[in-house]
Amino acid sequence: MTSTFLNGQPATADDLRALALANYGHFTSMQVRDGAVQGRALHTQRLEEATLALFGSALDGDDALKQATQVMEQAGLRDASVRITVFSTRFDYRDPARTVTPDVLVTLSLPSSPDKPALRVKSCPFVRPLPQYKHVGTFPLFHYRRQAVADGYDDALFVDPAGQVVEGSIWNIGLWDGAAVTWPEGPALRGTAERLLRQALDGAGVPQRSGPIMLADLARYRAGFACNASGLQPVIAVDGVAWGADTALMARLKAVLASVPWEPLA
Repeated sequence: MTSTFLNGQPATADDLRALALANYGHFTSMQVRDGAVQGRALHTQRLEEATLALFGSALDGDDALKQATQVMEQAGLRDASVRITVFSTRFDYRDPARTVTPDVLVTLSLPSSPDKPALRVKSCPFVRPLPQYKHVGTFPLFHYRRQAVADGYDDALFVDPAGQVVEGSIWNIGLWDGAAVTWPEGPALRGTAERLLRQALDGAGVPQRSGPIMLADLARYRAGFACNASGLQPVIAVDGVAWGADTALMARLKAVLASVPWEPLA
């Protein structure tokens, strides 16, 4: 099941031409359950800040989430995976500095399953451009992910030129040394799931730190995990470093994340 709506109306192929040809825009993704979402303010902030930066015009993030609620009601859904993409049918790459009015594209798909398989990942040399924005320039993310899968892995882990771990293809990574969670510093998209989990871990009294994590030093850790809008899953190996799944850690992380309040989408 996938349904797509542009500015509240069912989208047509013509509606999507500008996005497909220019590939210029940004988005946020979320899980909606019974019409509610975790981290609502983080999603509206992301939508508003990126729209101003990319298009020079304002977007009401609350209105964008209201559109998502309305199209879910039209589709008769209370649970869904929701992606809100902001682009403009009036954007012209020949005159990119011109301020244009943004369009809101809402895509609905099936809810993500809470049970996710463990990941064996391959390191790849790559740093996301403009990582402060969740933009639609996803070609390298999926290219490296495809290469990793072709080599027998489940996904790709990105490493900067200095050898520092920065993020996964479409997820953030955390490392566990038995006492604290360490989050990599570096040029990465700070996802809403990571931000919510960090806040919740603080509230639960779980020690955390941020700092450079060198690829060569991963064997010092006992476990790893990936997080994004679809949930949590264990990372059990990176290249030749194998940890196995820490079931106690994953249960603790899931319990902490589950404590984050769910707020009405609209």
